[in-house]
Amino acid sequence: MRSWILVRARRWHDADVAAPDQTRLLIATGEAAADVDELPPLVRTLVQSASEILVIAPILVSRLRWLASDTDRARIEADERLAAVLGHLEALAPGTEVASQIGDDAPLTAFEDAIRAFRPDHILVALRSADHDAWQERGLIDALRRDFHIPVTVFEIDRAGRVPPAGET
Repeated sequence: MRSWILVRARRWHDADVAAPDQTRLLIATGEAAADVDELPPLVRTLVQSASEILVIAPILVSRLRWLASDTDRARIEADERLAAVLGHLEALAPGTEVASQIGDDAPLTAFEDAIRAFRPDHILVALRSADHDAWQERGLIDALRRDFHIPVTVFEIDRAGRVPPAGET
């Protein structure tokens, strides 16, 4: 069984990490940092040591909009998050092979699709902080750990694109 540790506030990290020269990193972004300097050191290390990266930006809508299949605005927001994260990756890991895609409006389905196609060694999740998370994120990390058995690192980003200090989430 893998050992999971809390990395600051609500940041989880699996202690088993693949060798840096061969790590396929799946990044899922529910929020994007305002600036690359906002990213925690562990996140920077994971990105810089990855040999291949796939970034997914799930379409995150309210429950009512999801039931009505009204996802247009959420798709635009996912595109914006994806563009911001790709810019951060270019700054942190120039030359690393990076692919990206908009994910399904059901985040677990987005993960299933990406994991099946990409076969990552590690998953990095940027969650919206508790001040603006939504129903899709509840239970998501537990489901990832239970269903996929891949090391996972999670950190939160607030509405302003900042990583809250420990104890503020």
